Amino acid sequence: MKKIILTTFILLLAYINIFADTEKEIKASISKVTVYPDRAQLVQNATFDIQAGKTTLILKNLSPYIDVQSIQVKGVGGFTILSVNLQNNYLQNLEDTEEVKELRSQIEALQVRTEDEKALINTLDEKLAFLTANRSVLLNESAFSLDQFRALMDLYTSSVEQTNLAKLKKARLVKDYERQIAALQQQISGKTGTRKIPSGEISVMVSADKPVKGSMTFTYVVSNAGWYPSYDIRVEDINKPVTVNYKANVYQTTGVEWKNVRLSFSNATPWVAGNVPVLNPWFIDFFNPVQVAAYSRAATVQKSRAPAMLEEAVSVKSSDIGAEPEAEMVYVEKKVGEMSVTFDVALPYTIQPDGKVQTIEIQETVTQAEYKYVTVPKISPLAYLTGSITEWAKQSLLSGEATLYFENTFVGKSYLDVNQLSDTLSLSLGTDNGIIVKREKRKDYTSRRIIGANKTEVYSFLISIRNNKGNPVRITVNDQIPVSSNSSITVEAEELTGGRLDAVTGSVKWDLEIKPQETRELILTYSVRYPKNQNIILE
Repeated sequence: MKKIILTTFILLLAYINIFADTEKEIKASISKVTVYPDRAQLVQNATFDIQAGKTTLILKNLSPYIDVQSIQVKGVGGFTILSVNLQNNYLQNLEDTEEVKELRSQIEALQVRTEDEKALINTLDEKLAFLTANRSVLLNESAFSLDQFRALMDLYTSSVEQTNLAKLKKARLVKDYERQIAALQQQISGKTGTRKIPSGEISVMVSADKPVKGSMTFTYVVSNAGWYPSYDIRVEDINKPVTVNYKANVYQTTGVEWKNVRLSFSNATPWVAGNVPVLNPWFIDFFNPVQVAAYSRAATVQKSRAPAMLEEAVSVKSSDIGAEPEAEMVYVEKKVGEMSVTFDVALPYTIQPDGKVQTIEIQETVTQAEYKYVTVPKISPLAYLTGSITEWAKQSLLSGEATLYFENTFVGKSYLDVNQLSDTLSLSLGTDNGIIVKREKRKDYTSRRIIGANKTEVYSFLISIRNNKGNPVRITVNDQIPVSSNSSITVEAEELTGGRLDAVTGSVKWDLEIKPQETRELILTYSVRYPKNQNIILE
C-alpha cells in the first residue's frame, strides 16, 4: 500500500512539474524598421521550443521607450497566446554601443598603465627609504679615507637624484593618464547621459498541450526616433528640367542599435487623432465689464491613440526616373497608399542610438519646370531664379530645407514649402549673377513744391535690367508706390512704363522678356500731395 501511495505521489509531482508555469528567455533580432516623422515602428522575429503547459516567453534588451498600446504579437505554431505585458527592467541596463565599448576599453587600458606606474613609484619609494636608512650607518663608519668618503657620497647623491627623477617622470605619466581617463569618461557621459538606460522587456504567456516549436513576430512603436526630409535641387540650365533629390535624414536615441535592418520611411502620422473634430455650440452674450471673468467655448479636438500599424500599401513603380546617375544609387521602392506614402530601402542599414543624423537618398525626380526670374530692385539688386512645377503632389514631397545648385555650382539654401493650395509648386533656385539690376533716383525729375495750402513731392526712379546671359530670359520686376491711409494725402502714379499697378497694395509689376546682351529701362514716377503744415517721411 505504501509503495502504491509513493508511486502515485511521484507521478503527481511529475505531472505538476510538466504543466507548471515556466519562464524562457527568447532572442529576436530587429528585421525591419518603419520610421515616421517623430517615432519608429520596429519588427522583431523569434523562434523557440516550448514544453507542454504554460510558458512565459520573455524578450529582453528592448528600448525603454516602447508605446505599450502599440505592441502586437503574432505567433505561428501549436500554442495559444494568453497575455502580453511590457515592463522596464531597472536592474538590467542596455548594452553600450560599439563606440562606447571602444571608449571603455581605452579607459581600462589607461587604468592598467596607471596602476603599473603607481606600483613602480612605490618601488622607487622603497629604494629611497633604503638609501636613507643606510646613510646614517655609512656616516658612522670611521674606517673610510677622505677619497673613499667622497666617492661614497657621490654614489649616494647620484642614486637619490636618479630615483627622484624617475619618480617625477612616472608621476607625470600618472597625471597624464588620469587626465585622459577623465576626458574619455566625459565623452561617454555625453553619449549615454548621466544615468544608465533601463532595458525594456515584453513577456508573452503561452499555453501548449504538448512540446512544440513555434515562432513569433513582435511589432511595436518607440519614441526618440524619427526622420525629416531635405532636398538637393539642381538646374543645369534654364532650358533643361529640374532635378530634385529627395533625402531622408534619420536619427534615433532609443538605446538599442538598429543593426543591418531594412528601413522604410513613411510620411504617415498614425498618432494624430483619427476622429473628426466636433463643433460645440458657440454661445454669445452682451459683454458685462463688471464681471470678473468671461469665457467663450471654442472648438476642441478630441485626441485618441490610433493604432501604430499602417495598412499595407499597394506597390507602384515611380514614373519619375531621371537620367542615368554618375554612381549607382540604392534602390528604393515607393509604395503609395490611400493616406500615406512609404519608401522601402532595399539595402540594410545600421543606425546607432547616438542621435547622429544619417542621410539616405530615397527618390530622384526629373521634372519639366517653367523658369522665371524675379527681382525687387528697391530691396535687392539681385535677380532670383524661380521654377514652377505642375502636378507636384504626385511626387509625395514634404516641406524641408533645400540645397540649391545652378549650373553645377552651389548657390545657397532655400526652403521647399509644399503646404500650398495651388497646383503649381514654386521653387526658389537662388540668385543669378548673369542678370544685372540697378535702381537709381532721377534727380532731375524729383521735386518738391508748395501750391496754396498743399505741398507736392515728386519722386522718379530709373530701373535698369541687363541680360548678360547667352539666351533670352523672362523676368518679373516688382516695385511699389506708397498707399494713402488719410483722406488729406493724395498719391498719384505719374509714369510706370507699362507696369501694372495694384491700387489697393501700391505694388507695381512688370513682366519682361529680355534678349541676350539687352538692357531694358523702366521708369517709376509718383507724386504725393498733402497739407504743407504736415510732415511725411517718404525716404
